[in-house]
Amino acid sequence: MRTVVVVGASLAGLYAARELRAQGFDGRLVVVGAEPHAPYDRPPLSKGFLTGEADEGQLALSDAEEGAELAADWILGARARALDTRGRTIVLDDGRTLAGDGVVIATGASARHLPGPPLAGVHTLRTLDDARALRAELTAGPRRVVVIGGGFIGAETASSCVALGHDVTVVEAAPLPLAAQLGPAMAAVCARLHARGGARLLTGAGVAALRGSPGAAARSRGGAPDPVTAVELSDGRLLPADVVVVGIGAVPRTDWLAGSPLAVDDGVLCDDGCVTALPQVVAVGDVARVGGVRAEHWTSATEQPRTAVRNLLAGRTVETARPLPYFWSDQYGSRLQFAGRRVEGDTVRVVEGSTDEGGQEDEGDDAGFLAVYERVGQTTAVLAVDRPRPFMKARRALKAAWSQAGAAHPAEAGRTQQSAAV
Repeated sequence: MRTVVVVGASLAGLYAARELRAQGFDGRLVVVGAEPHAPYDRPPLSKGFLTGEADEGQLALSDAEEGAELAADWILGARARALDTRGRTIVLDDGRTLAGDGVVIATGASARHLPGPPLAGVHTLRTLDDARALRAELTAGPRRVVVIGGGFIGAETASSCVALGHDVTVVEAAPLPLAAQLGPAMAAVCARLHARGGARLLTGAGVAALRGSPGAAARSRGGAPDPVTAVELSDGRLLPADVVVVGIGAVPRTDWLAGSPLAVDDGVLCDDGCVTALPQVVAVGDVARVGGVRAEHWTSATEQPRTAVRNLLAGRTVETARPLPYFWSDQYGSRLQFAGRRVEGDTVRVVEGSTDEGGQEDEGDDAGFLAVYERVGQTTAVLAVDRPRPFMKARRALKAAWSQAGAAHPAEAGRTQQSAAV
């Protein structure tokens, strides 16, 4: 294999490039990125970067020394437009083509948008440019902020907006935010963080439309989008808004693969080794549906590349990768950590601390709680709020059990794991 093209220059793409060199690939390495920026860390965008506690320099995932060691050709600010029928030539949006003996797809996902005409003051938060634009508005004075979506991005953004002194309302269409990930009992506990932090949470409320100030901006700014003025809910309520942040999930970036031999269904379909229908093409990170599961987690983006690269260089699947799902979220001064995979029917119990609101406000060793999810007496997942040390111990045990079970399927793994926490 003389040339490998990595399509995607974010976290998963960088880790793939690192693994190629670490595993002995000494040929030409090309990394293509749709954004003009060198690889940067996305989690701080909704937290420290938004509040001004972190600058752009602190977001960098690599440096000049590593760049020299990787000896890669970086093509940034160029979006992939197609993968030709041979499966190894990338067509860029400027017409250039890149031929490779192997391809790593790491194009990630893009933020979902609400339908309707564009309005000034309406933001998504997925990229550095998104965060720059939102931060500029939030530092211009007090704003009425409406965050649409109570998931992790929405909750973290709301938390940052409260910290900056803004009036914040979070709108969630489901009865509880994060219920799909945490289950109703723990979702209800975590939902209380919004009230404790100083944001209003409206649940069971769909968004009908965004309202703007018709004509005013067009007259004053020569056709620029009108400014947003309110969020109209499905029940007719109007929420006044100067800034709206849309955090309703992300879509895997697979549009450029239309017409290629690769199967796509909410991500690029791969086997358990990240290998696609073409053995010379692998996929990693947010865009990859590995063994039937697409996981938009930092750990997936950093752990999948090792297995994917090994299989790419071998020309077939010689290793599988089903890392234990893990995510964390910083909200209103608390850290949520979750590992494993909860499914319907799991029971949950608190094994340390308390879910009482007062207990969460305490400081020191008594703050927060640790909860375990179980099925037939076996641990399937762990959740902690402000209990980092007990959580890490439980996560290590769960990871060992997950690996021993082979994690053939979340439900099957849950049945075969030994109890992994306390």
